[in-house]
Amino acid sequence: MSVESLSALDRSTLRERSLEALRSAILSGRYRPGDHLGEVELAGSLGVSRGTVREALRHLQQEGLVTAGNRGMLRVNSLSSAEVHELFRVRAALEGLAVREVIASPRREAAAETLRTAVERLSDEGEPAARMEADLAFHLLLCRLSGNSMLVEAWQRLEGRMRVAILNGAAWQAPMMARDRHVPIVEAIERGDVEAAVRVVDEHMAGAAEHFARATESS
Repeated sequence: MSVESLSALDRSTLRERSLEALRSAILSGRYRPGDHLGEVELAGSLGVSRGTVREALRHLQQEGLVTAGNRGMLRVNSLSSAEVHELFRVRAALEGLAVREVIASPRREAAAETLRTAVERLSDEGEPAARMEADLAFHLLLCRLSGNSMLVEAWQRLEGRMRVAILNGAAWQAPMMARDRHVPIVEAIERGDVEAAVRVVDEHMAGAAEHFARATESS
């Protein structure tokens, strides 16, 4: 298992491109949850120094994609069933706050129109990776439209763990990633119905937690 060599790159870009290559290898499934990530092997595959790989792995730890196991050995992160439930409860709280702030904003109608466009990018078919990207893009957009930078930052700090949960959870079978599961969120925002919007977000996240937690238990 290897990733494309980066030895021909300008030194000023090696760190960023090494990080990008390793992140892509994890998110594409070339490295699966629990796989060991050895500095020597990765440095050889990428054609860079161990120090460059070490810096990239440290950044991936901060993103939640990589974690330290026994004796400090780094591996692709995985989540327990309990952690998946915790993750989606926090997402429900963050995105529930997002819909409240979007609805309270004078830009609510424009925000709803923007979200309508994002919903159209969601597909019930196609590659799992593309479906995951469209789904996460919708939810990040929802948070950004709240205008609350702290909310967006908190959401983004969890994004790596979200991806781990999805990648390990048979994303192509996840009904909550479908377009029709997101439309009610937009409709509630269009109506200015805070109670309905928060309820739909809570139900959406509870369904996701159940699906991905079950997948974690069976993997």
